[in-house]
Amino acid sequence: MADSKTKKRCSFCGRSENEVGFLITGMNGYICDSCATQAYEITQEALGEGKKSTGATKLNLKELPKPVEIKKFLDQYVIGQDDAKRFLSVSVYNHYKRLLQKDSGDDVEIEKSNIIMVGSTGTGKTLLARTIAKLLHVPFTFVDATVLTEAGYVGEDIESILTRLLQVADYNVPEAEQGIVFIDEIDKIARKGDNPSITRDVSGEGVQQGLLKLLEGSVVNVPPQGGRKHPDQKMIPVNTKNILFICGGAFDGIEKKIAQRLNTHVVGYTASQKTATVDKNNMMQYIAPQDLKSFGLIPEIIGRLPVLTYLNPLDRDALRAILTEPKNSIIKQYIKLFEMDGIKLTFEDDVFEYIVDKAVEYKLGARGLRSIVETIMMDVMFEIPSENKKEYKVTLDYAKMQLEKANMARLQTA
Repeated sequence: MADSKTKKRCSFCGRSENEVGFLITGMNGYICDSCATQAYEITQEALGEGKKSTGATKLNLKELPKPVEIKKFLDQYVIGQDDAKRFLSVSVYNHYKRLLQKDSGDDVEIEKSNIIMVGSTGTGKTLLARTIAKLLHVPFTFVDATVLTEAGYVGEDIESILTRLLQVADYNVPEAEQGIVFIDEIDKIARKGDNPSITRDVSGEGVQQGLLKLLEGSVVNVPPQGGRKHPDQKMIPVNTKNILFICGGAFDGIEKKIAQRLNTHVVGYTASQKTATVDKNNMMQYIAPQDLKSFGLIPEIIGRLPVLTYLNPLDRDALRAILTEPKNSIIKQYIKLFEMDGIKLTFEDDVFEYIVDKAVEYKLGARGLRSIVETIMMDVMFEIPSENKKEYKVTLDYAKMQLEKANMARLQTA
């Protein structure tokens, strides 16, 4: 009995020192290791809640980058696409200005201008968005539209877009309410056909209808952990009025819709008048909202994406620049990989020209460059780390031999 009285016990949970890892001694009591851990977690949670309720970050217009500065930053990573960069830079800057607008009593309220970027695969839509995210002073998140379905069906609910934004903002709702969302692959939720079918188009038109309230600006109840909503779950109300939406999509085959619109002739005297020559190699530059409608986007969603911009297909010069010039270029990435093994990697200039020629042939945009470089470098990356060499030079003959050896037919587009 005397022994149990003299035993040290945790003042919080009452367990003896034999039942715990160790006891920390205080002035008038003890605390065990598990109680100390729990106390730390409770403290962190309480401090976190306090941090979340502090409100949105204060922006200062003088410190924010101007459109020209934003474009210069994008130029370091993305080659060409000046029109898209201008649209994006102005939209982001105007987004800041809209957040900072004060009530001046003249009833003029700046509304948001959501953007839709159209461009074939590998032209830099996603790269533009990822690059601009590095520069922003507001929360920014990426969402892929391909996983979204109408509420009640297998897949992700549309509200999961805002769940991602909340997670980026550390669940600080006022901070998330001034963020920017990039919805990629928006063309994949196009209407599957013009006729209203018997079955519901749950991953196409159904998603577009669900996106309307988000794009327009309304209070949406968001499940904090994402997933499906259920009645007992605590919801977080998020106002999307000040959230800027940037949408991007390849819209594969929309060139045919543009060509059909441009080829409408008027019979009579006007038919003989001189018409502007159409560049058939780059039909995307003539894109208009009615082309998006004929592709399968509903008119309501096109109206909520007022800024329409396009990305030019990459020509030979652009592909050559992409290979070596950007800060994060493909060749620089491979040089860095070899540097980690203590090997200095160099290329003959003719190799770059050969890679670009092949990329133009396969019509895969900038992603095709990586496929070709990966095929050329695979054997080198396998063998060189074991050979204790200090430098390696990739020659044109070696590059040709590797590409011919590989089954390059799989890279070619139909």
